Amino acid sequence: MSGNATFRFTDTAVLSVTVAEAPIVVTSDEFDAQLADTYARVGLRPGMLEALAGIAERRWWPEDVSFADAAAMAGAKAIAEAGIDPAAVGLLIDTSVCRDHLEPSAAVDVHEQLGLGTACLNFDLSNACLGFVNGMQLAGMMIDTGQVDYALIVDGEGARRTQLATIARLQRPETTRDDVLDNFASLTLGSGGAAMVLGRASTHAEGHRFVGGVARAATQYNTLCIGDLDEMRTDSRALLDAGVELARDAWADALVEFDWTNLDAYVIHQVSQVHTAAITSALGIDPGRTPVIFRTRGNVGPASIPFTLALHSADFESGQRIGCMGIGSGLNAAVVEIAW
Repeated sequence: MSGNATFRFTDTAVLSVTVAEAPIVVTSDEFDAQLADTYARVGLRPGMLEALAGIAERRWWPEDVSFADAAAMAGAKAIAEAGIDPAAVGLLIDTSVCRDHLEPSAAVDVHEQLGLGTACLNFDLSNACLGFVNGMQLAGMMIDTGQVDYALIVDGEGARRTQLATIARLQRPETTRDDVLDNFASLTLGSGGAAMVLGRASTHAEGHRFVGGVARAATQYNTLCIGDLDEMRTDSRALLDAGVELARDAWADALVEFDWTNLDAYVIHQVSQVHTAAITSALGIDPGRTPVIFRTRGNVGPASIPFTLALHSADFESGQRIGCMGIGSGLNAAVVEIAW
């Protein structure tokens, strides 16, 4: 049903969207080599990460780069590209899944690194892989109501620790076939930083108008993917089926408010080629209008949508309609439209 989960904005625009690339490339072949004995013992073939998930490589940060560092690097680029004074930023939201500690927030670290003003409201917003889209939604509301002039959304993710721990665990002699499959999604994760500056459309004609969107929940599936920095166990098949079901429901409801049947591009949360094919098929989306980054970046969590927007922005033309769909473990889904 429609309600307060369907939203429109009147004066919000995306002024910039940027990424901070993790420099260390780690291939799926490297993972396969480290797990060759395990695969042979439990009756699995190497090559699943590339053949099934479509992920040939992902990135890692050096050990001395924190998640907040990654978010701050992307944030600095976004502020510079937006051409605004950092002192004008009235809202900072860090949407990272990865965090080094529970307290204080990652946002205070990013706030300090970027030298933002003391009047800049800053906090973390966590909702699995949907966090960045939720951050955009909240920022749009605050800009439209006049509470802030500019908002900065940041995200910093890192897969090194999780994947090293996962590989070490799967190399144990007691590892079973089910253990490998339950941990498969952990090996698809990627690392990177992403950021977006939003401001008033009425004062930034060059901006990309944030039109609005729809959000829906299916929290009966909250146990299908549970993780921390050391382990993420996922029922991949059930999660895919539930995610497609939720996306289909959200999409159908959105058609009542928005005409999204023929958008110029569909930026979908980058999980894998199986996930992308299932979503495009279920929603009747042209795969040719669905840019992908998972092959060389993996699943960068909440950063995947801004990552895809930034890396493919040269392909978008002024006036085109861009749909962005995110799905987060739990499950929650949202679809938003940006008029490029």
